[in-house]
Amino acid sequence: MAPLPPNQHIPRVITYYQTHHDKDGNHISVLPLITQANIGLTHLILAAIHINEEPDALTLNDQAPDHPRFTTLWAELRILQASGIKVLGMLGGAAKGSYGRLDDSDPQVFESYYAPLHALVKAHSLDGLDLDVEEPTSLSSIIHLIDRLRSDFGPSFVITLAPVAAALLNSQHNLSGFDYEALEVMRGKEIAWYNAQFYCGWGDCSNPLMYEMVLRKGWPAEKVVVGMVTNPENGGGWVPWNVLAGVLPVLVGRHPGFGGVMGWEYFNSLPGGKESPWQWCQWMTALVRGTGRDVVMAGLAAEKPEEGKAESRVSAEVDPDDGIAENIVLPVPKGFAYDTDGEVEDD
Repeated sequence: MAPLPPNQHIPRVITYYQTHHDKDGNHISVLPLITQANIGLTHLILAAIHINEEPDALTLNDQAPDHPRFTTLWAELRILQASGIKVLGMLGGAAKGSYGRLDDSDPQVFESYYAPLHALVKAHSLDGLDLDVEEPTSLSSIIHLIDRLRSDFGPSFVITLAPVAAALLNSQHNLSGFDYEALEVMRGKEIAWYNAQFYCGWGDCSNPLMYEMVLRKGWPAEKVVVGMVTNPENGGGWVPWNVLAGVLPVLVGRHPGFGGVMGWEYFNSLPGGKESPWQWCQWMTALVRGTGRDVVMAGLAAEKPEEGKAESRVSAEVDPDDGIAENIVLPVPKGFAYDTDGEVEDD
C-alpha cells in the first residue's frame, strides 16, 4: 500500500519484530507486510537491542547484529524502508542492563557503551529508536540519551518510548523509575509518540475507558499509541477481534488525532498465526482506517473464539534470550512470556 501524504494524519499501525526465526532456525519474513493487499503498516520496530556488560558486546537479542543469521533480516528491512515503512530499533525491554550502562553520571562510561549503539544505527540506517525502559532509570539519564540521539541523528530521527499504560496515569505505576509526565514536559518536543502497553495487567484495551482516562489526564491523542499483545501466547490481556472491532473505530471516531495501534509481536500474530502473521496488520488497517474492512468483517463472521483462549500461556518460548528472560523477574501481575531470538531450550 502506498504511503499517504506526509502532512495527512493517519493512525499509525506498528508491529514489533523480535522473533526473527522459527524453532528450526528458518527466517521469518516480513516482506508480506508490503506484498499483501490492504496493509497500511507505518512502522516496524526491530527488537531487541541489548547493551551488555562489555561495551563492544552489543547484541540483537542473543547475537551480534552483524551475525550471518541476520543477513536476510537486514536486507528485508531495507526493502520495507524503500517501500515507505519506517524501521526503528527497540533498545532494552525485559532484559535489564542497557539503561543502567547508559547512565549519565559518568561521561566516559556513557561514551563507551553509547558508541556501539550509535554505530549500529548508522550502519543499518535505522529511522529511529524505541526506548523501552523496564528498569530503574533516572529522569536525567533518559533526557541525556534523548538529547544525544537528537544531536547525533538530526530532526528526522524518530524517538519513541514504550511505557506501560498505567505510567501515563500515575508516575508510581511504571517499570522505568522516572515520571513520564515530567519527561513530556521537559522533552516532549523530541518524542514522537508513546507505545503504551495496554496489557499484562498494566492496561486494558477491551473498552475505551483507559485510553480516555489517559487523554483526560492531558496526554494528546496523537502521541498515545494503543499497544496490545497479538496472540494470547505473547502475554496477558489479549483482546479478541470482535471486541477490538467495537473499540478501535470508536476511538478513531472520537479523536481525529488518534495515535494508532501497535502489536507485540509479529511472528505469531492472530488471526493468521505463524502461517500468516501479516494478517494482524491487515485487520488493524481496516479497523483504524476503514481500508479493506470487508475482509475483517468476513473474518469476524467466521471466527469462533474458544472459551478461555485469552488466558492461555506459551509453554515454551520460540526464541529465548539464552537464559536472560528467565533470570529477570519483572513486577507484573501475571506471567509474561518474553519471546526473543535464539534456540528453543530443552526442558
